[in-house]
Amino acid sequence: MAVQFYFDPMCPYAYQTSRWIREVRAQRELDITWKFFSLEEVNLVAGKRHPWDRPWSYGFGQMRVGVLIRREHGNDELDRWYDTIGNAFFYDGEKMHVPDVHQKVIAAAGFDDTLVERALADDTTFDEARIEHQDAVTRYGAHGVPTIVFESGYAVYGPVVVPAPTGEDALALWELVAGWQRFPHLYELRHPKTHHDLVHVAEQFNTYLTTRDWNTVENPAP
Repeated sequence: MAVQFYFDPMCPYAYQTSRWIREVRAQRELDITWKFFSLEEVNLVAGKRHPWDRPWSYGFGQMRVGVLIRREHGNDELDRWYDTIGNAFFYDGEKMHVPDVHQKVIAAAGFDDTLVERALADDTTFDEARIEHQDAVTRYGAHGVPTIVFESGYAVYGPVVVPAPTGEDALALWELVAGWQRFPHLYELRHPKTHHDLVHVAEQFNTYLTTRDWNTVENPAP
């Protein structure tokens, strides 16, 4: 089976889901194509410039680096880059949204030490990430990440799960998510968060909450 996985590198939920789907891939034949989606754009504050109209923005700037990696080295290296920067940001507390820090961390992981500089000098990296984001909105009605698209063209938002399940639990969740395709007009199924749930999420995301340099803005989904 093949899926497309839309992510924004600054989203902690998407990163947990990426860890889960990699765990599924390790146990099943699953081909994951990684694609870009901008939370800064869908949650744009009135009067603020689009992320592709700014030389660098927290998530979209990082996507421009990912675009160049994919262009030069393919999807597998994009996969490795996303895993590298996600682990550095969400677990090690590295400010990956700062260009110099981003370059230092990925260079230590074996990536070209000119990637950030070259990505920011290439305006076509703006276009590629922007077009990918806009296509997800138009084609699949995407409004956030993680968004997973199956071979059938059926798209789901989620799963939003913290922490990422492993082993048999990862496969059990996969069966639930993939099985959603059977019900094309099932639009939403959600477990409300209690106070206990919010405390749990905050504990899991403590590094993220203390490393980020922005306040969360989340416009209502359509």
